[in-house]
Amino acid sequence: LPGQILDQWFESEPLKATLATDAVIGAMASPHTPGSGYVLLHHVMGELEGQRGAWGYVAGGMGALSQAIARAAAAQGAHIFAEKAVCHVLLGRDGRAQGVVLQDGTEVRSKLVLSNASPQITFLELTPQEQLPKDFVQRIRQVDTRSPVTKINVAVDQLPSFLAAPNTRDGWPLPHHQCSIHLNCEGTHLLHQAFTEATHGHPSSRPMIELCIPSVLDPGLAPRGCHVVSLFTQYTPSVLAGGRPWDEQARNAYADTVFDCIEAYAPGFKASVIGRDILTPPDLERIFGLPGGNIFHGGMSLDQLYFARPAPSYSGYRSPIPSLYLCGSGAHPGGGVMGAAGRNAARVALEDFRHL
Repeated sequence: LPGQILDQWFESEPLKATLATDAVIGAMASPHTPGSGYVLLHHVMGELEGQRGAWGYVAGGMGALSQAIARAAAAQGAHIFAEKAVCHVLLGRDGRAQGVVLQDGTEVRSKLVLSNASPQITFLELTPQEQLPKDFVQRIRQVDTRSPVTKINVAVDQLPSFLAAPNTRDGWPLPHHQCSIHLNCEGTHLLHQAFTEATHGHPSSRPMIELCIPSVLDPGLAPRGCHVVSLFTQYTPSVLAGGRPWDEQARNAYADTVFDCIEAYAPGFKASVIGRDILTPPDLERIFGLPGGNIFHGGMSLDQLYFARPAPSYSGYRSPIPSLYLCGSGAHPGGGVMGAAGRNAARVALEDFRHL
């Protein structure tokens, strides 16, 4: 449990609760859920530019990271087809993957196929089911993909001024504006309460909120004097109580709850909002192909990690289809912007390629 880990190091309950958010980030779990301590360690075990446990902003927004990878690949001779949806994996008579078929009917031939789509999309939608072992298909169907995350992107015309650290008269960013700001994290009991509400089908009445203002460090993201605020919030169930849909009314009602919470910490925040984009779990699934809206392609619980990710006997990036590999967050070691699954999968694929 994360509480046991944090109790060994810290005394302050607000500090412990704030750090405990990394134990439940993206997970339909409470800090009191057994196994969530691993998720906490998962988020601090990496490093950035030699600093262990550090995180960073991507200059130009997260899309700039994808563009950098694309440029590096193109420099090595890769051909990139953007905005081209894949219909299915192309199999040869011997059952090996030999490319993909696009939705417009175009066949792209390849000796190897690596998929960074989720295991659900890769094996349940893009691969002929008759070519897969039934127990493997059942395992993929049973992966826990519940997600508590609703992401809200906000445009504001001034920096939020927090009661705990008010803005200066000149309105210049202060140190805390350059960091990750955690709200409704005064105690771990608040996180557990928010989780409990969601398990009953109700969006949290006092959500866990992680607030970042990337435009403070990267002014090019917003017009002069304005800012973009990224809100990572939970807990919101994928399916609301009574089977109610996440329609515009439900979306806006939850967003209003989030904004009311921020207003209590930073009066004037709601008046500064000039636009917002609300992405509930179904939206994250529909737009980005995240199963259940899960940012990790599947829960990071101990029964779905290491040798069991995405399925027992298939944690080494190879799949039941020869020459088809899984290289996304649904593969070992799981989610996070670290590239470990892709790097490991590439090494396995290259090893196989040499023997073709």
